Amino acid sequence: MKTKLTLALMSVFMMVSSLAFASFPVERQVTTQVVTLENGTTVEESTATLTSPAAVVWSENQTIATLLFVFLWPFAAHRWFLKSPIGWNILFILTFGGLGVWAIIDLIDIVTGSYPGL
Repeated sequence: MKTKLTLALMSVFMMVSSLAFASFPVERQVTTQVVTLENGTTVEESTATLTSPAAVVWSENQTIATLLFVFLWPFAAHRWFLKSPIGWNILFILTFGGLGVWAIIDLIDIVTGSYPGL
């Protein structure tokens, strides 16, 4: 019995630890401007696209929407803040966040920055 429990806990731990390092590519474009020096020398513009999971930048709206979700999600506070349609917000409240499914989808969209109001 101990062996089965140990193996089950180890497998759960391995799954959770592998999910902790999962990432998604985020593109960020870095540009430099053209500068003309006094002696006539010019430095040309260069553009580089970086793909890195560390390039995620949180906006103030994302932070506020996340906090509203955490504390007031049954009242669709995050949806009202992000200006979702009124009918969908009322339906969200009446169905208790689509029995939690819409709520989880909203949270994922807010965290990844793909929610339409962001």
